[in-house]
Amino acid sequence: MKTAIRVLHSTRYRYSHPVKFGPHRLLLRPRDGHDMRLISSAIEISPQPRLRWHFDTFGNSVASAEFFEASDTLEIRSELLLRRFSHEDFLAAPGRSLIAYPFAYSEEDLIDLAPFIALENPHEGPAIAAWLNADPEPTADEALVFLRNLSDRINKQHDYVRRERSGTQSAATTIAEGSGSCRDFALLFMEAARLSGFAARFVTGYLNDTAEEGAEHTGGGSTHAWAEIYLPDEGWVEFDPTNRIIGSPNLIRVAVTRTPYQAIPISGIYEQHPGTTHLGMDVEVQVRNEPYDPKTDD
Repeated sequence: MKTAIRVLHSTRYRYSHPVKFGPHRLLLRPRDGHDMRLISSAIEISPQPRLRWHFDTFGNSVASAEFFEASDTLEIRSELLLRRFSHEDFLAAPGRSLIAYPFAYSEEDLIDLAPFIALENPHEGPAIAAWLNADPEPTADEALVFLRNLSDRINKQHDYVRRERSGTQSAATTIAEGSGSCRDFALLFMEAARLSGFAARFVTGYLNDTAEEGAEHTGGGSTHAWAEIYLPDEGWVEFDPTNRIIGSPNLIRVAVTRTPYQAIPISGIYEQHPGTTHLGMDVEVQVRNEPYDPKTDD
């Protein structure tokens, strides 16, 4: 019997009085790939909206919700059933061609990757460079070793803090504070890698923290974020500095973007009246493994 992963993601917004909801953007449905197969996907929303699906500039599946009914609560529930296939260990794969560091892309790759190499906050370049240069460890001469060391360094030098509020702090802020969430660690990794010549993109999704007995993972029970780096002949390789893992099948990708802001799972507006108060947001994410029989597929 094979194994599938079921993801239940529920979000509930509460208000003191009924409000009218404006357009909402939902980034909750992953796309199939050779490393992940989406078996089923369902979204339930109350009050019920009209949904329109489209692909964004990165090829992510996006649902636009249009509401017609006022309510004092907005509930969005997403359920996924998928299979995630293991990636080989990039650092230990026999016969893998080493990629020298310092690193440079071909002229053709640079045309397509240029937006992912530019810093999100160019004015923070000196602060990030100073942090990189302060590392007492010997400089790596191989790209994957450099990137692994960068991920490990972020994990070791910064304290993880869970932050439910939206937004991602800048890379320089994470360096100065010495702490951050998974989103903050991912952005610091991206900016440091970009400053070092690599193309990087932001990934939002979930962490399967039930996949391995005895393994300790950080970031379960909520949405999770990490980064991807593009390497010739390897493609986009996953790096999760929060958990110091690379190319792991425990990372369940939902969407990839150039910036963290573009990867917000749920975003939207509501019409606020005098005296109306936003009472809070409740988020719950459950990820579990379950037996799966391919013969039951329709």
